[in-house]
Amino acid sequence: MILKYLRAFCACVLLGLALNPASAQPHRILTINDFQGAPRANGRGVVAYTNCTIDFKYQASRNNGQYRIHANVRLFMNNYKSWIDRSRITSAEQLAEILKHEQGHYTIAYLEQQEVLRAIERTRFSANYQNEAMNIFNRIDAKYKQLNSDYDEDTQHMVNRQQQRSWDIYFAKRLQYMPEENASL
Repeated sequence: MILKYLRAFCACVLLGLALNPASAQPHRILTINDFQGAPRANGRGVVAYTNCTIDFKYQASRNNGQYRIHANVRLFMNNYKSWIDRSRITSAEQLAEILKHEQGHYTIAYLEQQEVLRAIERTRFSANYQNEAMNIFNRIDAKYKQLNSDYDEDTQHMVNRQQQRSWDIYFAKRLQYMPEENASL
């Protein structure tokens, strides 16, 4: 689809490996204050951009020939890389619609974070746990990158209000029925 009004993308990046137990933060609602970055010039009609990072760190422990990974998967909203072109906002209603659309991108990153945590928790790894853990992350990351792309294409970057409402309902149901962090899928 041609970018008309909004182009948003949650960049989900694997950052590093370290020692930490499994943990995640709760889902949150974005506000205008989450968008502290400078709008891009010549953005082909882009009004907003959301940038998130998923930080995946873990420690492996061995028990009876199997490895278990204790993961810390954190989602960061990168405020100074995320932006809204406030000069193009003409009403409170327009701002609310933009924030709702950008919330969808954040929610996609949050759903990815939660799925990585659950997949790692339910998996018993071999001595090749580094590659196995990376394969899990990469598989889930590819799935959510595609979901993010589908979201913008279906909603035409928020312009298609009916599709935006459908996605808003989808996100609400996914969040409502999300398994516990340590529950198997």
